[in-house]
Amino acid sequence: MTNIFLDTIQGKNTERPPVWFMRQAGRVLPNYRALKENYTFSELMEDPELAAKVTLMPIYDLGVDAAILFSDILVVPEALGMSLKFTDAGPVFGAPLHTYDDPVKQLNKDMTKLDHVYAAIDKIIETRPEGKPLIGFCGGLLTTFCFMFRDNVRDITFKNATEFLYKDRKTSQKIIDALTEVSVEYAVKQAEHGVEAFQLFETYGGLLPEEMYLEMILPASQKILQAVRDKGIPTIYFPKDLGHGISAVTKDVSDFVGIDWRMSLKYARSIVDPEVGLQGNLDPRILYASQAEIEAELNKTYLPFGRDNQKWIFNLGHGILPDLPVENVQFVIDWVKSVDWQR
Repeated sequence: MTNIFLDTIQGKNTERPPVWFMRQAGRVLPNYRALKENYTFSELMEDPELAAKVTLMPIYDLGVDAAILFSDILVVPEALGMSLKFTDAGPVFGAPLHTYDDPVKQLNKDMTKLDHVYAAIDKIIETRPEGKPLIGFCGGLLTTFCFMFRDNVRDITFKNATEFLYKDRKTSQKIIDALTEVSVEYAVKQAEHGVEAFQLFETYGGLLPEEMYLEMILPASQKILQAVRDKGIPTIYFPKDLGHGISAVTKDVSDFVGIDWRMSLKYARSIVDPEVGLQGNLDPRILYASQAEIEAELNKTYLPFGRDNQKWIFNLGHGILPDLPVENVQFVIDWVKSVDWQR
C-alpha cells in the first residue's frame, strides 16, 4: 500500500505535502460528538469497533491523508498497574506515585491491559479505506511520568513530578526505565499489528532544562523509536517546546521530528539534521480566525516552505483544540490538497 503520507515519510518526492492533524479524531467532529452522547471516552477507547470507527472518522469526514490510532498516552501507566479514571475534567489516577514512600514498588507490569489497543488496530486495518495508512503512537516518557504524579487535573505545572525528579533522580530514572520497557513492547506490538508509521508524542518536552531532557529522556526515547524502526516502521518524534534541543534529533533518533508553533519551520530546518524530515507547525489557534486570514498565513509561510522542502508533513504545532470551528479545519485540509505547490 502506498499513499502521499507514506511516500513522504519514506523520503520520496510528492506533488504536495501530506496533511493530517494531531487529535483529529475528537470533539471538533460532529459525528464524534454524536457518539459521545451515548458512550464515555473509556468506552470509545476500549471497544475495538468503536475505537476503529473514531480512528477512521477524520478520513471520511475531513479527507486527511492518514489516520492516527484513537487511544490515550496513559494506557502505558495502566499497564504498569496504576488505576486510571477518565473524568469530564480529565484523566485522574487513583493513587499518584508521589503518595507512596517507594513508588517503584507500585509498578507491576501487566501487558494484557493493552490488548484492547491491538484489537482496535486489527479492526482499523480490516475496515479502513484502501490506501489510507494508520499511525500508531505512545506518550513521551517525560509527559507520561508527569501525569503519573499528578493529583489535580487542573495542574499543568506538574509540580509533584518535577519536584520528585530533582529530589530523587535515582528513583526517577527507575520509573523512566519501567516506562521505557513497557513503551518499547507496546510500540513493537503496534507495529506487529499493522501500523505503518509511529509517533512518540511528548507534549511537555519543555518542562525540564534542555540539557536535563537530553540526558535523562532522549536516550530512552531513542530506544522506543529504534525498536519500531527495527520493524521497518518510520517514526516521528514530537518533543514539544524542547526548543533548540530538537537539533539533537538526528537520523539515528527518528525519521521525522515534530515542530511546535513557537519555532518557525525555516529555523527548525536550519538546525535539524537535513536527513530528518519535519512535521508541523501551524498554530492551531489560527483556526479561530477568518478563512481569509488563515489563507493569507498559509500562502505567506507554508506555501513557500512546502515548495522548497519535500521532507515535510503538514500538521499543527500541537493537537486540534476541541472548540475550533470544524469548517476552518476542513478549509485548511482542502487548501493543502488543492493549492499549487509548484514542486
